[in-house]
Amino acid sequence: MRRLILVSIILLVEFTLVFSQDWPDWRGINRDGIWNDSTVVQLFESEQIEIKWRVPIGPGYSGPTVSNGRVYVTDRQEKPIQMERVLCFDDMTGDSIWSFSYACEYNIGYPAGPRASVIIDNSKAYSLGAMGYLHCFDAASGKVIWKRNLNADFNIHMPIWGIAASPLIVDEKIILQIGASDNACIVALDKLSGEEIWRSMNDRATYSSPILIQQAGKQVVVAWTGNNIAGLDIETGKVFWTIPFVQRSQMAIATPVLYKNHIFLSSFFNGSLLIELNQNTLEAEKVWQRSGENERNTDALHCCMNTPVIMDDYIYGVDSYGELRCLEFATGDRVWEDLTAVKKDRWANIHFIQNGEHTWMFNEHGQLIISKLSPEGFQEISRTKLIEPTTAQLNRRGIGVTWTHPAFANGHVYVRSDKELVCADLSED
Repeated sequence: MRRLILVSIILLVEFTLVFSQDWPDWRGINRDGIWNDSTVVQLFESEQIEIKWRVPIGPGYSGPTVSNGRVYVTDRQEKPIQMERVLCFDDMTGDSIWSFSYACEYNIGYPAGPRASVIIDNSKAYSLGAMGYLHCFDAASGKVIWKRNLNADFNIHMPIWGIAASPLIVDEKIILQIGASDNACIVALDKLSGEEIWRSMNDRATYSSPILIQQAGKQVVVAWTGNNIAGLDIETGKVFWTIPFVQRSQMAIATPVLYKNHIFLSSFFNGSLLIELNQNTLEAEKVWQRSGENERNTDALHCCMNTPVIMDDYIYGVDSYGELRCLEFATGDRVWEDLTAVKKDRWANIHFIQNGEHTWMFNEHGQLIISKLSPEGFQEISRTKLIEPTTAQLNRRGIGVTWTHPAFANGHVYVRSDKELVCADLSED
C-alpha cells in the first residue's frame, strides 16, 4: 500500500511539473525556447483563437515572463512625462497585482519601449530598461529592494537601439551586457544588493542575451558582443576564449544557440558562425562562417531578431527578409527555403518555440502556427490569429508588427502588442 501511495505521489508530481511549467526567463527556463507541456492542443479550432483575458498596456518590445501565478511585462509612457513601467498581473485573470514607474527619457532609435524581459529568480524580479535603469523587486509585492542607474554608474557607450540583452541570473550573480567603459562590456552584480562583483571585456555591446553553459567541468557564460563571441568564468569574469565576429551596427540580436558541443550564431548583416567547444579544455574554435554579398543576397542565414532552432543536425531559421530556411549543420549549406510562414519583408520575424516534435511559431503578423520542421520541408499543421499587430514597434504598411517573444506557461500563451497584453488557453480541455 505504501509503495502504491509513493508511486501515485511521484506520478502526480511529474504530471504537475509537465502541466505547470512556468516561463520565468527570456525564452523559457533554460533560455532555449523549449516548452515542455504535453497537454496542449494539437490543432486550433478556428482561425481566431479565443482570448481568455486582455489588459491594456503601453508600447514596448519586452516579452512577458510568468512565475508563481503572475505575469510580468514592461512598457513605456510618454505622458505626463517619459517613463518606463514594470507591470505585474494575475496569470489566470489579468487582474493588476502591482505596477512601478520611473522617469526615463529616451535618446535611442526605435523608441517604442523597453526591450529586456523581466527575469524572475525565486522571490525576486529583475527589470532592465532600455536606458540602463536596473531594478530588483519583491516579485509578489513590487517593493523595490535595490536599484541602479547603470548608464551613470558604468558610463555606457549606449548602442543606437539602447540596452536590450535580458539579464542572466546565475547563483548569487546577475550578469549584464551593457558595453560600458573601463573593461565593463559584461558585468556581474550581486543579485541581492546590486554591488559589483566583476567586470570584463572592452567590447561594444550588442542586443544578444548571454547564456550559461557547461564546458570542461566549469560553468561558462557565453556572451555575444559587438566584436566577439566569448566564454567567461562565472566566478571572476576571466575570458576563457574568444572567437572574433565583428558586427556591423552592433546588430546581433538572436541568442546564441547551444547544440551538442557547438554554438551557432546568426545576424542580419554578418551572416552565420558555427564554433566548436573543446570538452576537455576551456577552448573554442571556428568550424565555419558564411555571409552573403548583402542583406538581399545572403548565404546560409542572416537572422535579425529570430533565434534559430537546431534539430537532428539541421538548422532552421528566418533569413533577412523572412525566408524560412533549413541548413545542413555541418556545412551551412541550404537544404530548402519557404516563404509561407511570414510575409516577405525586411526584418520579417518568427519566434520558434519547440514543444515535443512540433515547432510552434509566432510570426510578426500576430499569428500562432503549429508546425513540423524537417529536412523535407516546412509542414504547417495549424494556424490561428492570437493578437493584432500595432505600429509603435514598426509601422509596417500601416498595419505594424508583433515582434515580442511570447511566453508559454501552465497550458497558456501570453503575448503583448503596443496596446495590450493577452492570454489564451492552449490546454486540450
